[in-house]
Order: sequence, then structure tokens, then C-alpha cells
Amino acid sequence: MPDPAPTPTPPPWAAGGVGRTPETAGRGPDGVVGQSPIRPEAEAKVNGAFDYASDLAFPGMLWGHTVRSPHPKALIRSVDTAAALALPGVAAVLTAADVPGKLHYGLIEADQPVLARDRVNYQGEAVAIVAAETLDLARRAAELVAVDYEALEPRCDAGDAVAAGGWFRYQPVRVGDPDTARAAVVVAREYEVGMQDQAPLGPESGVAVPDGDGLVLHVATQWLHSDLEQIAPCLGLEPERIHLSMAGIGGAFGAREDLSVQVHMAMLAIRTGRPVKMMYDRAESFLGHVHRHPARLRYEHGADAEGRLVYVKAHIVLDGGAYASTTEAVVGNAASLAVGPYKVEHVSVDAWGARTNNPPCGAMRGFGGVQTCFAYESQMDALADALGLDPLEIRRRNALAQGDQLITGQVVDAHDPAQDRDGAPFSPLRDLLGRFDDLPVPAVPADRGIVELPGGTGNTTHGEGVRRGVGYGVGLKNICYSEGFDDYSTARVRLELGGPEHGGEPVAYLHTAAAEVGQGHWNLQQQIVRTELGVQRVVLLPNDTKAGSAGSSSASRQSYMTGGAVKAACEAVRELWEDRDLADGPIEATRVFRHRATKPMDPVTGQGESHVQLALCVHRATVDVDVELGLVKVVDLTCVQDVGRILNPVALEGQIHGGTAQGLGLAVMEEIVTDDGRVKNASFTDYLIPTILDMPPMRLRIVENADPDAPYGLRGAGEPPTLSSTPAIVAAIRDATGLPLTRVPVRPEHLTVGRPS
Repeated sequence: MPDPAPTPTPPPWAAGGVGRTPETAGRGPDGVVGQSPIRPEAEAKVNGAFDYASDLAFPGMLWGHTVRSPHPKALIRSVDTAAALALPGVAAVLTAADVPGKLHYGLIEADQPVLARDRVNYQGEAVAIVAAETLDLARRAAELVAVDYEALEPRCDAGDAVAAGGWFRYQPVRVGDPDTARAAVVVAREYEVGMQDQAPLGPESGVAVPDGDGLVLHVATQWLHSDLEQIAPCLGLEPERIHLSMAGIGGAFGAREDLSVQVHMAMLAIRTGRPVKMMYDRAESFLGHVHRHPARLRYEHGADAEGRLVYVKAHIVLDGGAYASTTEAVVGNAASLAVGPYKVEHVSVDAWGARTNNPPCGAMRGFGGVQTCFAYESQMDALADALGLDPLEIRRRNALAQGDQLITGQVVDAHDPAQDRDGAPFSPLRDLLGRFDDLPVPAVPADRGIVELPGGTGNTTHGEGVRRGVGYGVGLKNICYSEGFDDYSTARVRLELGGPEHGGEPVAYLHTAAAEVGQGHWNLQQQIVRTELGVQRVVLLPNDTKAGSAGSSSASRQSYMTGGAVKAACEAVRELWEDRDLADGPIEATRVFRHRATKPMDPVTGQGESHVQLALCVHRATVDVDVELGLVKVVDLTCVQDVGRILNPVALEGQIHGGTAQGLGLAVMEEIVTDDGRVKNASFTDYLIPTILDMPPMRLRIVENADPDAPYGLRGAGEPPTLSSTPAIVAAIRDATGLPLTRVPVRPEHLTVGRPS
């Protein structure tokens, strides 16, 4: 076979394929940035061949299981493992005394015990771990571990915890003097947000495999290198002796940022010398990962007679539960975004993350912005109602514009200045609000079938008692990590001539540690390589800790950060390729990408340029409410979102749909219910999430106001819809019922209690 033709320089379309139309697809590779190629893992996921973490199996593998506390607060008098160890087929039973290294781990603060030693602080806290020949046997052995507890009275009220000085972080924001500001209209209300669960369909799972004097951990996680930093000290091993490889992930949404099975299965593998798999059942998953922080919020808005904000006061208490997780960062987000995308001269915000004996709370899509968004958007509607203004108009009058400042003093600057009009500063929010002018509210059908009415096939109504309502919600979300965090990502690209199986064409090999959690990032990485190098064949190497850190797949940051790193590595390879012939050998480059610097919030005033990028999303919800039975049908959700630049249209739409669905869940159905710290509904029978019958048709208007500081001008898009969809739906229910509705999720009894029969 003749040698492949040499490729001495990049093809002419390299770095020129962004957004090519199908008509021009022949000029260079398909599947570049701006298109929607099929995901590389799509076929395997559809036909069942994709290996999720729970599918993994290794020769000689043991199964691990966890002994968990039934009490939210208790002293541990003793732990007796004798009966469990005596069970045939049990290979190991370990307690806190067996932890080989440091006893605690944590994402920000190392305060969570690997295994509880002398006390437990929440229901479900791990006390012991078991390894056995089968999963059923491991579970039976776990039941035989005798733990003598002295139950104590738990502290479960977050407000009481704050009053007693129990908090992870307190963050004030102070601007002007709200106490002396005069307003024509004042609206003051208290709000409550329930505890939402990320509810990933794939349970926590992984396998630890002994490897010489080290370990290989196959884990479903959002951040491989953060896991490694926490795991190694607890195992008493040098990080170089532990290799983490990304296992298939069945959803994340923040639930996989904290450790779950990692240290436990590693300890069992070290003790037994055999591979150990751990896989939570559904109830254990609800207890074994963090949740969205429930919140109580007290807001007071003052406005002048024209509806322009004069001052805002906010008192925000987030329940962080028993351990720190990411509560400190969530409090920072809640405080800095507490007023939303609105201009106001006088501000007083106080935000706490309380320490209680409730389940630990941490990262979930929206990360502190969801709770405050529900409150400040409800306040804007209340002001509009008090002033007789249209809900869109009051938002237009208060919208931040280019050059204005957030309540932290950060200047709004992430847009294309070419869009300034008539000499007036460009307002991204007014721009988005104006897009609804040609998106009319759906009309009420003359003849609706039962499925289209509240209650659906339950045949609860034929239209009597059903009222329609329309509401709006605006969400402002920070993108990437904030407050001075050294947020970076690493990518390595190797370009070489392919063998006969590749037709002798150039092949690019791409290595990152970025977690693919279902958002389509593997696809986007390939799109960027095709765009920058002009090659069709791109091979993704396994995501693992042999690559440099890519940071977490959270904070809507991977397209920005790892996308930026892949782009930079490709640019370096392309530059080398200009002067080299691939026939002489591969070309390789590794690049680390960082965004612009941020600063911590001042601990007294809250001032500081704490965020990298800001994103806006606006929802309009149309609902039908059966006011006699308290049933809600979301009829339509129309969304207008600024994404900076569309990189993959189909994936983008999926992110907006998915974020909206989770916002709908929080609005009308999703809540972890606790009673004195005990979870009452740890199952998908009792914890309800939206199904295809609950999600309405969605209309999207995607806006591209490019961010000049971001790769390709993109703006993180996965989280903002989760913020704005919840208040929009609740506003629509208020419009239909006339009720104030200050708590989410809205339950049937909130709509019917007190109504005349």
C-alpha cells in the first residue's frame, strides 16, 4: 500500500469552519462549531451498550455496602462488627478506626468524616462499610453491624441555628443607606424554598481496583482531580499511586461534586486486595448525596411612584445541613445575586448558610441563584401589582444596562458594544424582554380534551373551575467559579497521520479530564478540534487523572473553560503544523486555559468583582389551574435566553429544556420532606419529578450577544433556565388564582385551603 500523501500544512479551512451551513459543508470537515453532529456516545446509549458506572464488573470483584445512621443526631457508644464478620462470604467490615489516613474530607472545608467515629450529625451518615461476595450478602452483613447510639435532640431549624451562631458563612452586601431612603411604595414579604434533589437517574456507583502498590478508581464524578485531592489524604497514599478514570455518568446536576463511594470502596479494596464495587440503591442515593439548600427569605422592596427601585432589603437563610460541602460558595452567590438584574441605589443584604442536623446541602443547578430569584422576581410582581404596572414594564424600567453596577459594584460589561443604539447604553435585559412582543400567549382552545386539562387522565374536570394565568420570570446567573478561585482547565491535543483504517488522513487525539455528564461536552470538544484544525477524524481519549485538571462539570463552565483549553491547544498545534510535515511525526501541544481574574466579596460590604461572566434568561409561563382541586397544568413555557454564541444548536436547546424542567419541578412538585431531620420520601414513588406529561411544549428565542472575553463569544447556558422558570410558573399560578403563593413547591392545599366550598 502506498504511503499516505503528506500533509505539510493545515488545510485552508482550518479555523474557518465556525457556523458553516450545510451548503458549504464540503469545504472542510462536518460537525464543526455551530452545527449539531450526532454525539459520539449516542448510539451506545440508545442501544444499551454504554457502560454506566453501575454496569461495571471486574474478575474477583467484591460488593461493598454502607452502614448508615438512622438518627439525625446521636452519640456513638460502640460499634460491634463481630456478627457481620462471622457471616460466610464477608471479606471485611471497617469502621472509623480503620481509616488509614486523615479522618475528614470536603470540597471547601474538610469537615465530613470518612466514617463517623464518636457521633453522627445527620440521618444517613456513614458509620461502617462492608465488603462481601454479593451485594445481597453485603447488605445482610451491614444489618448485623450493631451500633449503640445515644440519640440526641437534633437542631433542624435553620433560623434557630443562625441565632445560636451556627453557620458556615455569613455574607452581607451594603450599598447606600436603605434605612434613610424614601419610597412611594413598599412591598415586604417572606418566602420559602423547599429542599430539592438533583434526582439523577443513575445511582452513585464505582469500582476500586488494586493495582500494584496503588489503586485505579472507576468513578462517576463531576471533578476527577478534586476527588483525588480529597481521597489521597484519607487513604494515606501519595496521589501518584491513585489513578481515577471517569465511569459513565447517569446524570449529575451537582449531586456528584461531593464524594460518595470513592473513599469507602478504596478502603475496602486496600483491605481485601480485590476489586470492590459500591452501588447505592435509590433510598440510599437520596441519603448519600447533597441536595439544594432550602431557604427562608425576607425581602423588602421600596420603589418610587414610577416603579423604579429605591432600595432593597433582604434577609436570606440557607440551610446547609450537617456539613459544609459548597455552602460557603452558595451563600456568596445568593448574596451577590440577591437583587437580580435590576438597578438599585440602596441595598442591605444579609445571607447565612446555617449548620443544622438536616441532610447536607451543596451544589445543584443554579447554585444559590435559584432561591433568591424566586424571591426577587416575586417581589417585582408584587411591586407591579401595587403600582398597576405590567410585569414586563416594571422590569424594563429597572433593568441594568451596560456600564451599570451590580449590588457588589461589579460593572455590567459582557456584551458586544456594537449593539449600543442611539447613544443609550445597551441593556441585555430590555433586549430580551422585547423579544416577547412577537411571541403571543397561547389561546385557550375552544374544545380541550381531558389530557390537556389539570388532572389529565384522572378525569377530574371537564373545564369547570379551571382558570388560566400568565407569568414572567427573569434569572441572572454567574458563570464559572467566582470570588478569586483559580479556575482553569487543561487540554492536550496530538495530531498525526492515521493508518490505513483512517485512510491515511490526519487524526487528532484529544485528552482532557472533563466530565461528560450528559450535557454533550464530548461532542463539543470534537467540534472545536474540527473547527480549529480542519480535520474530520477526532479521537477522544478516556477522561482520567493522567490529563491535567479540567475542573468541575458545573457552574455552566465546561464549554467556556475546557472549550477554551481545547481551542488553545489546537491553535498551538496548528501553528506548529504550519512549518512541519505530519509524515515526519506527530505534533502535540498541551495548554491550560484561565478566565479573567475575579475577587472575593468584601466580608463587610460584599463589594468586589466576584464573577467572570453573567447570563440572563427570561421565561413566560402559561398555566391552567383547577382552583377547586388545586391542580396545575403548565400549558406553555416560552423562553428567551442570551447564550452569547450558539456552539451546538441541538445540545443548547436540550440544556434549556432540561434546566426549565428542573425549575418546573421545584415550582409545583419536587421537595425532599424532612421531619426532625429525617427524610420522609426517599424514593421516586414519593419524590416526584416532571415527566413528559408534565412538561409543556416550549418555544425558544435564542439570542446571541457575544461575550468578547469568552471562547467563540459563548455564554454559559445550562443553569439560567432553572432560575427563571420557577418564578414564572408561580407568577402564572398567582395570576390564575389571585393568591400570594410565597412558597415553592406550590402544593394543592396552597391553592384550596381557606376557599369557600
